[in-house]
Amino acid sequence: MAIQRMDNVGIVVEDLDAAIAFFEALGMELEGRTEVKGRFADQCTGLDGVHCDIAMVRTPDGNSRLELAKYRSPVAAGPQPRNVLGTHRVMFAVDDIEDTVARLRPHGAELVGEIARFEDSYLLCYVRGPEGVIVGLAEQLRRD
Repeated sequence: MAIQRMDNVGIVVEDLDAAIAFFEALGMELEGRTEVKGRFADQCTGLDGVHCDIAMVRTPDGNSRLELAKYRSPVAAGPQPRNVLGTHRVMFAVDDIEDTVARLRPHGAELVGEIARFEDSYLLCYVRGPEGVIVGLAEQLRRD
C-alpha cells in the first residue's frame, strides 16, 4: 500500500505566538490551536510527561501544513545548526522573494546567506526565523 499524502511537518518552538505570527507573515493561515498531554502524547512521542501547545498553520491552497509545538514538559534547549543530520529546512515557493524577506524581517527573520540566482530558473534563499527555524524561499523566474 502507498502513502496517501504528507500530512504536515512538525517544528518545536519556544514562543508559539511569535512562530504563528512569522508564518502568518509568510502567508500561511492559522488552522487551529490545541493543548496536548496525557498517555496518548507520551506513547506517541516516547517521552514521559508530555504537555505541549500545538498550532497548525496551512498554506493558502490548503495542501501543506506545519505543526508548531511549544513543549511545556519535557523541555530541551537550543536550536540545531543547519548542517546536522535531520530536518534541514522547510522550503516555500513565493511570488516575490524580496518582498517576502522584507515582510518576515519585522518578525525576526534574518537571511542565512544571501538571495542567490540559480541559472535563469530560480531566486533562492534561506531565512532563519523564530527559534532558529530555517525556512527556504524559492521564486521561479521562468515558467516552461
